[in-house]
Amino acid sequence: SRRGRALAVWHSLCLCLCPGEWETEEMGGKVKAMAPVEEVDIAAARYEPLVLRAPRLTGFPLRAFVWLLESPLLGPIVTSVLKKHNNMTQMLQHTVIPDRPMFFPEFPPQEPEQGVVTLGEDRDPVERVEEALQCLTPYDPSGRFTSSDEKNPFLYWKIRDFAHAYRSGITTPSAVAEHVIAGVEEWNNKKPPMPMLIYFDAHDLRKQADASTKRFEQGSPISVLDGIFFAIKDDIDCFPYPSKSGTTFFDKIRPVEKDAVLVARLRKCGVIFIGKANMHELGIGVTGNNPNYGYG
Repeated sequence: SRRGRALAVWHSLCLCLCPGEWETEEMGGKVKAMAPVEEVDIAAARYEPLVLRAPRLTGFPLRAFVWLLESPLLGPIVTSVLKKHNNMTQMLQHTVIPDRPMFFPEFPPQEPEQGVVTLGEDRDPVERVEEALQCLTPYDPSGRFTSSDEKNPFLYWKIRDFAHAYRSGITTPSAVAEHVIAGVEEWNNKKPPMPMLIYFDAHDLRKQADASTKRFEQGSPISVLDGIFFAIKDDIDCFPYPSKSGTTFFDKIRPVEKDAVLVARLRKCGVIFIGKANMHELGIGVTGNNPNYGYG
């Protein structure tokens, strides 16, 4: 949507104009080198927000602004003016950051916590799940599977409840899949519709569930997560579904070619993926209200 494109533009501006990164720098013509992180005195840092010269747009002016940005002739000119007025060029081209980018948060060395087991990220996902399972209290199915469950099957079941039910023949992943499909279709057919998922394929869901059911029938489930149903947020890649991040255009500029790492690891453990869950456009918000797909 045009609103989504505008949000993407503002989001990019905010990322590039984050004042905390530049609070000790002066925007001049010379190249400025930021001090290495180990030489920075955090206690002495002061937050001095920059004054941004950009209009606050809503309604028709916002739509007109997006139209200008999408224009092949006027778009680059508008973008250049905004960058120049807010010193983006100076910040991006005239500043040297000596530190390498961080892909994981760094913390000071800490003493190992009692009772905490660290699972190596490079290990096989199935092995990690099994080791994590050993850290839990022993599972007791008594009291969970009672006659009252017949009226409300799967009500408040947890992962180990499903795993026990599958292994005991109480139910199967295929049977659970039919309940999931019925629930999704029920909400889709409400007036007005209240879609639980942005993308959903009943045929693919049945295919995954049938494969899991066969593994249990053969006595060879992959892990405790085998046959567990899982929905993935629309900003995480889950092949073959596109990733729109709650917009109507993002999949057109970034096609999905494979699963995200976390999806691939969960799939290897036997997880069944229902589809893509709705979300706030580009994650810029906490309410989940989405004008394109409804409430997420």
